[in-house]
Amino acid sequence: MAKKEGIKKLFDKIAPDYDKLNHILSLNIDKIWRRKAVKELCDIRTPIKILDVACGTGDFTIEIARKAPQDSKITGIDISEGMLAVGREKVKKACVNAELLEGDCEALKYKTNSFDRISVGFGVRNFEHLELGLSEMHRVLAPGGKLVILELSVPSNAFIRWCYKLYFLKILPAIGGMISGSRGAYEYLPASVLRFPAPDRFTAMMKEAGFATVEHRPLTLGICRMYIGKKEES
Repeated sequence: MAKKEGIKKLFDKIAPDYDKLNHILSLNIDKIWRRKAVKELCDIRTPIKILDVACGTGDFTIEIARKAPQDSKITGIDISEGMLAVGREKVKKACVNAELLEGDCEALKYKTNSFDRISVGFGVRNFEHLELGLSEMHRVLAPGGKLVILELSVPSNAFIRWCYKLYFLKILPAIGGMISGSRGAYEYLPASVLRFPAPDRFTAMMKEAGFATVEHRPLTLGICRMYIGKKEES
């Protein structure tokens, strides 16, 4: 089975419990990280078009829609219809102007230069072909536009890294499996973080995809990182 199809089935399966577990297992720190990223995305006052890639159940999409300039157009895409179904209900309940659609980050169905901002919240590590996904996002980003990625990261401090791995590899799968009934899913999630390219390598990949300027900022002792890539102005 291709990774993409496996990811789709995995997230379809855990979608009903995903939000509850996500906030419990992250101790709600993920909300703080999203707020920082939204501030980076919504840094102008004029209406903008924003694409939220791998939007999942829509937490990031909703937060962006709440803070984006008036009359902005917010679109979230994901390959998991199960996650999107949960997200659409949340969007409706939140009364925000956002649309959630099924879509593949590696074959975006949008014209070149379509969006002013693109976001990815904790989903880029699930791309089957990371380089292709980055290139596609660069393609649909307008000149002068900005890509903001939040992704979990392995801390550089040795003691913090030891604690982090203990929690991620032992405690998280046990709790996640007990609540969701899918221990395998919560073994995959931390393993995918450990396999993800180191910050220096990932920023290099963003540059190789065409981003003119790239930076990354560690958040909460390096447990999470925010990557920012800007497309060269025409």
